[in-house]
Amino acid sequence: MHANSRTIGIVTGNNRYSARRERRSGIASGIAQPHFIFRYDISFTLKILAFDTSTEYCSAALFIDGEISQTETLAVRRHSELLLPMVQAILADAGLRLGKIDGLAFGAGPGSFTGLRIACGVAQGLAFATGLPVIGISTLEAVAQQELHDNIVVAMDARMGEIYHAAFVREADHWQVASKPVLCQPQHAPGVSGSQWIGCGSGFDIYANALSERYGQQLTHIQYGCYPHAREIAALAATRDISDFHADPSLAAPIYIRNKVALKESER
Repeated sequence: MHANSRTIGIVTGNNRYSARRERRSGIASGIAQPHFIFRYDISFTLKILAFDTSTEYCSAALFIDGEISQTETLAVRRHSELLLPMVQAILADAGLRLGKIDGLAFGAGPGSFTGLRIACGVAQGLAFATGLPVIGISTLEAVAQQELHDNIVVAMDARMGEIYHAAFVREADHWQVASKPVLCQPQHAPGVSGSQWIGCGSGFDIYANALSERYGQQLTHIQYGCYPHAREIAALAATRDISDFHADPSLAAPIYIRNKVALKESER
């Protein structure tokens, strides 16, 4: 194995698959930078192009017949500049044209308002140009998908002292919503039933004390440093029924949850 590669074991329900992470050199917008290719062995015969711009990171992934490749970079505010070159690069690396894939998937949110609009707009543009079906995938579910446990509480930082929150239970390799996505303060996060829950997402990075106090012994572990990736969005899209995809790209839409981006002066 290459010196910069490593093997990661992932468990989804009763199915085990593995991933190889390879560091390669790449160029985005004329700036040489490393990018990583993740490959997963899962059993679906599809070709899905996915991308996510819901956080400060920008990622694109390609699911090909049970294998996922991903490239990612810290974009900060350059998502609109970097995303299409990343999409072109990952397709070229696979030797594929856009018209040869089966569908498009994007991180629909919640997340950065601007980032969600960029991902949705690119997905719609590519879908209109090619006639490909498109689907938006919850970024909260994409974070849950990274974990091996079957009971996941996801909290993503929503700024202004709030979090985007949801809880998921894995059943037969699909996620069931145990607590629907909401915007709330960490100390008022919705409750969950039973025990043995894993917490993850950027909300736990910032509000670990408040969330740990909220859930007490129900929360057995916190996984820090989790944020949405295109690779999980691609994997989740590959498990969806074709009826979940939109043939009309205009029906694809971001999931904002919050309806304002800043506090009024009287609220600060």
